[in-house]
Amino acid sequence: MTTLKIYKTHPNIQLPKFATEQSACFDISFYAEGKVTYKGFNKQNASFERSLSKGTITIVSGDRIMVPTGLILDIPIGYSVRLHPRSGLSLKQGLVLANAQGIIDSDYVEELFVLMYNMSDNVITINNGDRICQGELIKSDKYTIEETLIQPKIKTDRKGGMGSTGVKNVTEN
Repeated sequence: MTTLKIYKTHPNIQLPKFATEQSACFDISFYAEGKVTYKGFNKQNASFERSLSKGTITIVSGDRIMVPTGLILDIPIGYSVRLHPRSGLSLKQGLVLANAQGIIDSDYVEELFVLMYNMSDNVITINNGDRICQGELIKSDKYTIEETLIQPKIKTDRKGGMGSTGVKNVTEN
């Protein structure tokens, strides 16, 4: 079994954990102790730096922010960690990952920040210790990229490009 090692920048940080025995991903939480500000961008793409208030982050509608975790991941070579949104936060609050899926490479050894986007019309508050996303350790297959001078040909019975299969169930002939 492969091990993901995690360094806590403060002893009070709780290590990420799997919520259930069969959870595919581990939960990652916001950690604010010792932090005084956080950075982000608003709807107009203007950068800002705001002060933390009592260990909470306030995310205004349209804001994209870097949420600190206080964690540094020691990802094994040949692996990466993928960050996924939490379904409840996305559905119920409109709080999603700004980059849809975060990808943390094994050679990144700085504090993990989670890029969050408030797509709702409401102001959202994240409290110290709140679970903000899920992480998944993924094996990275090595591959090469090379140019081909021959345009790729259709490999299946697909007809059309993006969106050509529609949203209805496919019926068999």
